[in-house]
Amino acid sequence: MSAISAQDVNKLRQMTGAGMMDCKKALAEAEGDFDKAIEILRKKGQKVSASRSDREAKEGAVFIKVSDDQKEAVLIALNCETDFVGKNEEFQTLGKLIADTAFANKPATKEALLSLTAGGLTLNDKIIELVGKIGEKIEVSEYVHMTGEAIVSYIHAGSKLGVLVSLKGVNGKDVTEAGKDVGMQIAAMNPVAVDESSVDKAIIEKELEIAKAQILAEGKPENMVEKIAQGKLQKFFKETTLLHQAFVKDNSKTVAQYLDSVTKGLTVAEFKRVTIA
Repeated sequence: MSAISAQDVNKLRQMTGAGMMDCKKALAEAEGDFDKAIEILRKKGQKVSASRSDREAKEGAVFIKVSDDQKEAVLIALNCETDFVGKNEEFQTLGKLIADTAFANKPATKEALLSLTAGGLTLNDKIIELVGKIGEKIEVSEYVHMTGEAIVSYIHAGSKLGVLVSLKGVNGKDVTEAGKDVGMQIAAMNPVAVDESSVDKAIIEKELEIAKAQILAEGKPENMVEKIAQGKLQKFFKETTLLHQAFVKDNSKTVAQYLDSVTKGLTVAEFKRVTIA
């Protein structure tokens, strides 16, 4: 190990970002061969990653990139084990790199995203490399790519919750402020869908099943059950679908009415809410 110079150790640190002692040991094991030393450090990361695979990664941050014309956006959720690592500069840099790479390449799936190359390594290898340095499980838990007429993003305080809202019926107006308001609504109220037409059928069936069981338990006549259950379902839509919800900034309006007041015909095409958990 004494044959390894401090200059060599520093060079390997600059190349890999690994710690001083790890670089010194890797160079000694590789007998001064930099390529072998880099391979040793990467294998160390893989070993650490494997040992952390069953750990819970419930901290981290969301990263969003929106095009200048607001017609395209990506959202990434990068998870780790502790809040301390979630705020780490290298973790934040990695999250931004993954979001930038996703935006540039538009992969169809999370798996395709992780196989993309940035700086000579796949994103998956970049993650493994940082796992080896930090010693925590790190993973991309969500990847969203969205296109639309006007996409606005909203990140809740602490970067633990991110929202993308795709608006339509923009009519050439700047709807950024309205989009932020709706993003805040989605973050706070967690709607299940844009409106009743986009609620999953399985959710509707489950709500009707619960409603009918409640109505029968209350002793209501069987011939009234269906009608009352449909009324409960409409209440469910009002409370849990975005456009029918009371607008958080002005409860006298629904979200649909608020958007229409911004510009006639403005509405939500789709949204995605991602939270670190």
